[in-house]
Amino acid sequence: MKMHILSGGKLRMNRGVYYPDAQKGEKIDLPVNCVLFRHAQGNVLFDTGCHPSVVDDAEGRWGKMARAMTPIMDTSDHLMAELDRLQLAPDDIDVVINSHYHSDHCGCNEYFKKATFFVHAAEFAKVSEADSVQQGYIPADWQHPMPLNTIDSQTDIFGDDRILLLPLPGHTPGMTGAIANLDKSGSFLLASDAVSVRENLDREIIPKTTWNPDVLMDSLLEIKRVERSGATVICGHDPQQWLALKKGVEFYD
Repeated sequence: MKMHILSGGKLRMNRGVYYPDAQKGEKIDLPVNCVLFRHAQGNVLFDTGCHPSVVDDAEGRWGKMARAMTPIMDTSDHLMAELDRLQLAPDDIDVVINSHYHSDHCGCNEYFKKATFFVHAAEFAKVSEADSVQQGYIPADWQHPMPLNTIDSQTDIFGDDRILLLPLPGHTPGMTGAIANLDKSGSFLLASDAVSVRENLDREIIPKTTWNPDVLMDSLLEIKRVERSGATVICGHDPQQWLALKKGVEFYD
């Protein structure tokens, strides 16, 4: 199995969301990670990043949320462009895993019309609430007719211990990570927004964009346990880690 780390866009946010010692008004530029697995049984995406339309009209897609989470990306910096560079079309994707339903993680869902989707049942329940739009969940991101599997516990996608979904709630009710076990490169834990930036894990900092701080702390402890077992933690948005990762056509295997 090969693992490609791909860009799902780039965002500018208040640094204080993640770092309590940030100066008032200080900004931070954050990469958006997506991951492609080339598995013997199919091509799998973990998260789909920002919708391409936010390059030119973020408020048209996201509304007022675009003021707090501002895209700073061009037309070549999103998942669809990345897949094209890998000579993959949307119909080549067999499975899509959504770590959660925030717009920078499921924005391109609509393109993968032949895929089967996975999301945690608690996340699907959350976006199905009457006021979900007011809470920042956008139906255009997740409300699609493709087959959907909801999970509520650790789930082995292909039954071969290669891609394991691991519930890591706290950031949202159904936040889910993935453990990828590769032959040569070892194990990776894709933490998504359970660990947006590395310092949050190291210092046990709870970001301001957290649904339940106590539940997230339990997830951070679980992530540390998995890391101690030998897995490399891939954060959802860490700028320094992003620079050090193999990306695009390069891969881990």
